[in-house]
Amino acid sequence: MSDSAPARSTPRWVGPALFILVAAVVALLGLLATSLQERNAEAQRPSLVLQPIAEWEPDNAKWGANYPREYESYARTALDTTKTKFGGAFPRDYLDEFPQLVVLFAGYGFSKDYLQARGHAHAIEDATNTKRIKVPVNAGTCWTCKSTDVPRMMAKIGVKEFYAANWHDLKKDITHPIGCQDCHDPATMRLRITRPALREAFQAMGRDIDKATHQEMRSLVCAQCHVEYYFKTDPAEGKKNYLTFPWANGTTVEAMLEYYDAMDFADWTHAVSKTPIIKAQHPDYEVYSTGIHAYRGVSCADCHMPYRTEGGVKFTDHHVRSPLLNIANSCAVCHRWSENDIKTRVEAIQTKVANARKATETAVVQAHFDVAAAMEAGATDDELAPARKLLRHAQFRWDYVAANNGMGFHSPQECTRILGEAANEAQQVRILIARLLATKGKTAAPSHPDWSTRDKAWAAVQAFVKGQPPKMLP
Repeated sequence: MSDSAPARSTPRWVGPALFILVAAVVALLGLLATSLQERNAEAQRPSLVLQPIAEWEPDNAKWGANYPREYESYARTALDTTKTKFGGAFPRDYLDEFPQLVVLFAGYGFSKDYLQARGHAHAIEDATNTKRIKVPVNAGTCWTCKSTDVPRMMAKIGVKEFYAANWHDLKKDITHPIGCQDCHDPATMRLRITRPALREAFQAMGRDIDKATHQEMRSLVCAQCHVEYYFKTDPAEGKKNYLTFPWANGTTVEAMLEYYDAMDFADWTHAVSKTPIIKAQHPDYEVYSTGIHAYRGVSCADCHMPYRTEGGVKFTDHHVRSPLLNIANSCAVCHRWSENDIKTRVEAIQTKVANARKATETAVVQAHFDVAAAMEAGATDDELAPARKLLRHAQFRWDYVAANNGMGFHSPQECTRILGEAANEAQQVRILIARLLATKGKTAAPSHPDWSTRDKAWAAVQAFVKGQPPKMLP
């Protein structure tokens, strides 16, 4: 008799069950492989060209027929309700929020009308409605960064002729807002430079913009407009209101001041202090170039136009906006923190710059009124020249930061440094004026009119414009 236990028989249902399980796994793997192949094929498949796009096609909708995802996201730039702590696309009147700007821009259009820019889709509308447009004459140059019609018109009538034209005369031909054609070649969709000022600025620095990498181009197409510039008039060169970037000496604030001082350039003479002032435009690219993101090779598009995916298609989101409104697709790609942590950190940095900006604004406004007080005391232009030069530099440095988008976040250390220099120069102006007044028997510190609200600031400025300085406050 055997001591071994009898063999246990396998249940009959196990075999069929294993077969069904294996078959199901194989089927699922097959479906997964098929899905991956389809998505990969979709991602690799070139866009279906429904219609050819003309060389200078300005109508963004026609580009959208071939590139619907990009066009649909671009169309969202029409939204004007987005808001961040220091920016957004909502209608915002800077003069109501910062009445000191009325004094800082006294005698210039920005003291009358200064609204926050809305999205690219509103470029034509906002340019047409601004109160800064002079009637009946204004430079055609002002259209340069507002429309996809601009390259077409430049090709048709000539670059010099476009700049020299009357803004109002060009209005009938400028109807399409900023869009596809400003940055893309219609035949290849490669990024390209369509505004001659940027190409000419690179040439002035001895650089070849055609050697820029694709990643660099993802910032340079933005630099066609988001930069500091001025209108150059030189009859010897046949130039009138010719759009020019002051980059011949470099792109730093010091290099630009050196450039402007050498040619004795000023946008206007300040109504209160009679100081020749340079209006900074929006040197976003120049400031960005000094920041950590530029150093690490991060482009403007990486943050403001991050990639999106739909199915197996990866494309660039053309809803150009603050990264704080799209943290998951922009900031969080590199910074592995929670969205709240990222937002809190960014706003903390911006708040520090905003506080420095506010202190600098106060110092520069006071400096303007101090110079005016010296004028009232009989100081001559020769006596005031050193103070006015310092004040000119202080205001340009302040405006270089203030006119930037992003409240200094593109390069917070550089912006804080520049604001510090501006505040220091403004205080030097006040010291010079105090000494000058002392030589004229004025021992008390200069007093100032009330500029705590927009209306009070405007009344104070208007009194100076009319030659009747307002009563100063102690």
